[in-house]
Amino acid sequence: MLNRIDLRGGFRDPRHLLPRAQLDVSVAVERIRPLVEAVRAHGYPAIREASERFDGVSPEHLRVPAETIRAAEGSLDPQVRAALLESITRARRVHADQRRTDHTTQVVPGGTVTERWVPVDRVGLYVPGGLAMYPSTVVMNVVPAQAAGVRSLVVVSPPQKENGGLPDQRVLAACALLGVDEVYAVGGAQAVAMLAYGADVDPDGAQRCEPVDMITGPGNIWVTAAKRLLRGVVGIDAEAGPTEIAILADDTADPVHVAADLISQAEHDPLAASVLVTPSVALADAVDVELARQVPAAKHAERIGTALGGEQSGVVLVADLEAGLRVVDAYAAEHLEIQTVDAREWALRVRNAGAIFVGAWSPVSLGDYCAGSNHVLPTGGCARHSSGLSVQSFLRGIHLVEYSQEALREVAPHVVTLAGVEDLPAHGQAVSARFPGAGS
Repeated sequence: MLNRIDLRGGFRDPRHLLPRAQLDVSVAVERIRPLVEAVRAHGYPAIREASERFDGVSPEHLRVPAETIRAAEGSLDPQVRAALLESITRARRVHADQRRTDHTTQVVPGGTVTERWVPVDRVGLYVPGGLAMYPSTVVMNVVPAQAAGVRSLVVVSPPQKENGGLPDQRVLAACALLGVDEVYAVGGAQAVAMLAYGADVDPDGAQRCEPVDMITGPGNIWVTAAKRLLRGVVGIDAEAGPTEIAILADDTADPVHVAADLISQAEHDPLAASVLVTPSVALADAVDVELARQVPAAKHAERIGTALGGEQSGVVLVADLEAGLRVVDAYAAEHLEIQTVDAREWALRVRNAGAIFVGAWSPVSLGDYCAGSNHVLPTGGCARHSSGLSVQSFLRGIHLVEYSQEALREVAPHVVTLAGVEDLPAHGQAVSARFPGAGS
């Protein structure tokens, strides 16, 4: 079922040899540009028209009433409620330890630099609603923002025909459990544009979504394109692409577990990537057998089969685990599982991954819901330079520079010299003017 790439003969740079989905976000940007401009110019009518065109619903009021959000929590299945509360508790425990503290450095007597960590003021959180519904993504976006101290949080999620034009009931319930009461039934590029520019959200202009400073959360290619287009108008967390899992495994791995984990990510989307990196042909063969057994029994077998058979998925055969480590570092997976002897030792050597799941009992699906880690992670190789969503994502470092007269006098000649080197004499004069009569 999985395509095979044989790198046992060695390689210099495997990045262009590895399976990867081909998505051209730049083309999508041009497709959604007119919609984004329409939302900027016209606001509510453009948003409502786009919702009717893309979601098949045209809600008159885009903001979800607070009582509707509370009612969604009240109607939540007790088991689902318990699971969401456990997810929230564990996520809060992990993210509370990520909060940075201000620090003052005394550079010289009388001269200090203080780094303050200040939260973004207002954040828009995107929760997808396509092939699956994601109340867990509400948790993963809201918890770190709250831990950072963000003052104002707004959630957007696509309207659902089967829910009377409202976002999914479980998404609304998760918002209620987290204390978020500003929620809009808007999805796609129009939601991103609304968050970035602000807009009225009903016909008479009685309610308005004020613009945000930052937008986070995963979405489809149109959401990603809108985030790219509006980056700079607002801050964004990352450009999320289709989900992906890579598994570095040796012949000690259980093929039943490996196959199940590959399937778990393929279930998300026909473009999802599932990649096994192994030096064991026997394991690769056994995983193929397991996939043939497990996929037909899965609820979303057609979607899974498409993802596993696509160019973005496959088995990469390597000479040994050292070569496998180089491959997974080059791939820079959103989710990386290590199922080997001494799994933790190998995991500690990985440099590029969104999140690493160590050993047979730490599957990616644990991280999706209840590990306490965050599941909003970099995709498409972006883990080489980017991190997953965390408290730090919502904080800005601001330096406070405080120098006394004597501390400035002591360093003034160096400032004047460097200003002269850069042919910016007024920079030097701004210091010299404070010490009239001093020698040059």
